[in-house]
Amino acid sequence: MSIYKKVGLAIVFFWFFGGGVGHFVIADFFVSIMPPYVPMQYAVVYVSGVFEILGAVGILIPRFRQWAGNGLFLLTLAVSPANIHMWLNPELFSDIPPVFLSIRLLIQVLLLVCIWKCTRNDVADKETVNQGCRTIR
Repeated sequence: MSIYKKVGLAIVFFWFFGGGVGHFVIADFFVSIMPPYVPMQYAVVYVSGVFEILGAVGILIPRFRQWAGNGLFLLTLAVSPANIHMWLNPELFSDIPPVFLSIRLLIQVLLLVCIWKCTRNDVADKETVNQGCRTIR
């Protein structure tokens, strides 16, 4: 595995593991950035936190990496309305500079690229997974 893929996996892991834990520690913040039309906001925050943690752990296991990456990719798309809501309504988030709200959207796009690139199974990874499966049998 290349150093770039390892760094990408580390970034994705820490981003989602830390964010997932944050959903439980500072749930009020995550609820505050959600668009008002989202129902059961605390439940959504907690469920997405669980999936972020599971996805982060999943990408560390070669056998599940691509599936976990797919899940984190879809989860990132699913939470995009919160980031877009913040960007379109900067007056609701006066403690965050508007330029940061724009940068946050760019970071989200870069995160999607990083998730996709670092969680795709390449030939060497598939051989590792196959060897692990043979060991289990």
